[in-house]
Amino acid sequence: MNTKMIRYILAKMLGVEALLLLLPAFVAVIYGEKSGVWFLVPIALLAVLYLIGGRKRPKEQTIYGKEGMIIVALAWILWSLFGALPFCLSGYIPNYLDAFFETVSGFTTTGSSIMPDVEILPQCMTFWRSFTHWVGGMGVLVFVMVLTSLDKHHTMFLMRAEVPGPEKDKLVPKAMSTARILYAMYLGLTIVEVVLLVFGGMSLFDSLIHSFGTAGTGGFSNYAASVGHFNSAYIDGVITVFMILFGVNFNLYFFLLLRDFKPVWKNEELRAYLGIILVSALLITWNISPSYPNPLTAFRYAIFQVASIITTTGYATTDYVVWPLLSQMILLILMVIGACASSTGGGIKVSRLLMVFKCIKREIMQMAHPKSVNVIRVNNKKVGSDVLRSLYVYLMAYGVLMVGSILIVSIDNKDFATTIGSVFATLNNIGPGLAEVGPAGNFSDFSPLSKLVFCIDMLAGRLEIFPFLMLFTASAWRRKF
Repeated sequence: MNTKMIRYILAKMLGVEALLLLLPAFVAVIYGEKSGVWFLVPIALLAVLYLIGGRKRPKEQTIYGKEGMIIVALAWILWSLFGALPFCLSGYIPNYLDAFFETVSGFTTTGSSIMPDVEILPQCMTFWRSFTHWVGGMGVLVFVMVLTSLDKHHTMFLMRAEVPGPEKDKLVPKAMSTARILYAMYLGLTIVEVVLLVFGGMSLFDSLIHSFGTAGTGGFSNYAASVGHFNSAYIDGVITVFMILFGVNFNLYFFLLLRDFKPVWKNEELRAYLGIILVSALLITWNISPSYPNPLTAFRYAIFQVASIITTTGYATTDYVVWPLLSQMILLILMVIGACASSTGGGIKVSRLLMVFKCIKREIMQMAHPKSVNVIRVNNKKVGSDVLRSLYVYLMAYGVLMVGSILIVSIDNKDFATTIGSVFATLNNIGPGLAEVGPAGNFSDFSPLSKLVFCIDMLAGRLEIFPFLMLFTASAWRRKF
């Protein structure tokens, strides 16, 4: 275990967070808000920690998968711990656990909130709250790799521990170059969305807030009614399209930049992802049509909520809790499925779902023809036994974590839909759930124990469980390799 390198990278990351906190402080200056002074406290603390441990690089710089997982998990926790301080010190979220919950929800792009009224926040706090989505969407380690020189010694392990999906590939040989390409595409799409939203009548500030939430598939809005506040078909349409785009595997955008369209068109995960969205939207449109003036209006609300839930963004234009049960069940299933691998979305990922169905098909074929040899392929590539083993273990760990979380949260004695919906919403990084935690509700009424469980679920869900669990594995800290 290279603890010196772990300390060095973490200190460097804390220094980057100090720089990021200058942005909301600058927003406070622009709007003349005195509450911006509370950003200076964590900035000073983070700067000191960086000066202590982040300036001198250790002699032994090699890190492996174990260190990568521990660095990623600790980085997300530390960023959330320090990122929560402005909310708590300013008094807008007086309880530190609540402030931590809100910040974890931001960085993990979950979008669940303990705030009954988000509109009381000053602009600087609102900006920081939503900006955490944008930074966390592609990954805090990936963001730091763009700004620093962490690419010399096996830092692909950092990306593999942080980028969601069963398989992680570099776009180009160097991990830092891959990180910069990813963030260039990420930034480009965000800017295009900001421009289109401004063109639709949003203020620049509102456009930035909702673009941060869309890009990171987080869903924090500065209005209690979320995107429904604008009551605009144009704005709904733009955000719907970009939620779907940010739920796509970013590797495919790299192929588009190279004008290599064949891998994009033949990508099984992309076709399944778009197919699930279309079928779900049509089914919900049919189911809710009696509640709307015409099928087109019903489709507008259906496609927005389907895109918001499957990409785990969490924006809302209506309270889907009042929809018929069939529509709510479809959305609940979409919460689990999630977006594509290597996107900013959460959930178990469409690629894993594809592999599960292919495994089931193989087993059936094997039973019918015991001597046959059936190879599982995705995108015409053989899926290795190591990937399948990881898939099985991930699904088992996911199930154990979900059941355990539901049992603990049930101590609060909430109704069935609220209990199940809250765990689904946090573990899959959705944001809103069902019943009391639906689009019109929040998580403020849960006990401190349940809120802590939700924080663990959000972090474990965003990091796909194993990097987070590695922190609590004693052998990971003792063994040399």
